[in-house]
Amino acid sequence: MEAKVKRLDVTDEALNVIRQLEEKYGALMFYQAGGCCEGTQPQCFEKGGFFPRMNDAMIGTINGYEFWIDRDLFEYWKYAHFTLDVLEGFGPGGFSLETPLGKTFKIHYRLFTEDELSNLEPVKRME
Repeated sequence: MEAKVKRLDVTDEALNVIRQLEEKYGALMFYQAGGCCEGTQPQCFEKGGFFPRMNDAMIGTINGYEFWIDRDLFEYWKYAHFTLDVLEGFGPGGFSLETPLGKTFKIHYRLFTEDELSNLEPVKRME
């Protein structure tokens, strides 16, 4: 059986920052909101530091940590692959754990091919 296509990947640079945060805070989680004050950049919290809402989507894990997306944002981006990256600078809000490091997480998107769409990993929904 062919392996399912992942919806989420991570760059080496972002993984290095995640490892630093893991050493300092322990288990982590990610949440990407749908806009407004916190923008649409992904944010990193201590596990349990943010509670996904009903029907938010968990599209995968990074280094074993869940990556949740706002339900409305997922509907807009459900045909896209996400790659978590990190940049120098401060993102909106400043609540994400990487902010004191002078970093901000960012997502790079690309649309899935038709073949990929037919074989995607399922998402988990918050009930």
